[in-house]
Amino acid sequence: MINSIFIINRDREVLLEKHWKTITPRSVLDFICEGESKLTEIKDIPPVVECSNGLFLLNVYHNGIFLVAVCAAEVSPLLVIELLNQIVFILEDYYGALSETIILDNLVGAFELLDEMLDNGFPMSTESNILKELIKPPKLLRSITDAVTGRHSGVTSTLPANQLTNIRWRRSGVKYTNNEAFFDITEKINAIIDRSGTVLLADVEGSVGSFIYLSIFAKFTGMTN
Repeated sequence: MINSIFIINRDREVLLEKHWKTITPRSVLDFICEGESKLTEIKDIPPVVECSNGLFLLNVYHNGIFLVAVCAAEVSPLLVIELLNQIVFILEDYYGALSETIILDNLVGAFELLDEMLDNGFPMSTESNILKELIKPPKLLRSITDAVTGRHSGVTSTLPANQLTNIRWRRSGVKYTNNEAFFDITEKINAIIDRSGTVLLADVEGSVGSFIYLSIFAKFTGMTN
């Protein structure tokens, strides 16, 4: 699906590159750079760029950096772009923000996250809660310890217990004092009424919001899906 992922800055410098099936030369990024030079706004670069050598470059721009996925075959653009946006979200969730400096300061952690998120170029673990059980987020105390001991990997030796369950985003080991479930039912009525009080047009919109505090996995019945 994805051959390579590049993270580059606005000066066209490669901050990080990760390859799976084959090593993609950096020269493919020239197609992104050429498109940038023809536009007044860098954010106007097309999200999908077809190269003359048959490769497809799918990219997202965020806070001064590009995430570029290189694909050798036609894939769903929305799927790849959503994956790139999820990578941005995960990096921001781990490091508080996403910028050139943060990428360079956390190259090892970024490589470890990409290793867990994609398997041979295919999306695997993209939920933040699961990744945080596989790779511990950086903390000041752990950073000092790693600097002293020379250990720079945050990968744990145990697999998350909920990785193979139906609710992969749920953290493992969640316990509440009281098992409770709260539901908010909201209804909104939109209507157009003329001066005589006659209803010309009306519709009702409804939504159900839930707040679940259960220590176990449970299935609710009696409600339509």
